[in-house]
Amino acid sequence: MSNAGRRSELARSLRTVRERIDRACAQADRDAGDVTLIVVTKFFPAEDVRRLHDLGVRDFGENRHQEASQKFPPLREEGRELRLHFIGQLQSNKAAAVAGYADVVQTIDRPRLVGALARGAREGHRPVDCLVQIDLEDLDARCPSASARGGITPDQALTLSDLVAASDLLRLRGVMAVAPLGIDPAPAFRVLQGIARRIRADHPEAQWISAGMSGDLEAAIAHGATHVRVGTAILGSRPPVR
Repeated sequence: MSNAGRRSELARSLRTVRERIDRACAQADRDAGDVTLIVVTKFFPAEDVRRLHDLGVRDFGENRHQEASQKFPPLREEGRELRLHFIGQLQSNKAAAVAGYADVVQTIDRPRLVGALARGAREGHRPVDCLVQIDLEDLDARCPSASARGGITPDQALTLSDLVAASDLLRLRGVMAVAPLGIDPAPAFRVLQGIARRIRADHPEAQWISAGMSGDLEAAIAHGATHVRVGTAILGSRPPVR
């Protein structure tokens, strides 16, 4: 596909998703300006990031350290202002490196990550916005989550949030979650909204709820999502993993 053709394709898809966000906000009696669209560009080339940036996108999501660390620094060297959200499960031995280039880490799900991210933030002399990832797969769990998607159990979220908030250069911004597959996402997002309120009571700065993707962003917005993470609905099917 030509450069012009791909740009037009992305522009159409982006417009459609933004219209969905606008409608969902109207139905929830919310201001559409309060919802940030994060375009998930994992597995897609830097040229697509450039096209999306030219179309007005500023928030991007990536979930693999090796890919993100190679793709985004050159884009910043071009003078492009953007915010990179790391949204993948994070290994402790890579956390410090991720803190060196990611503006937001959305997947903090265990105490060990907090120290590693704080070390990377200090080494890079840069603050990092952080979200605590909540496991919504088994809302009756009473032990550390074994979810393949990651996340800490709801009853452990407050303690982990306190740890993030107390860490040098880590800024607690709120919570993140992925809805369980194959069922109505609304009950899970309702639980997430309740957890966010409890955290906010102790940490007023933790205003973000990152929830909702291509298939369920409307339900997430209805339950307070401030950030939605959309990939396929904008970029199309993922290219083969290299």
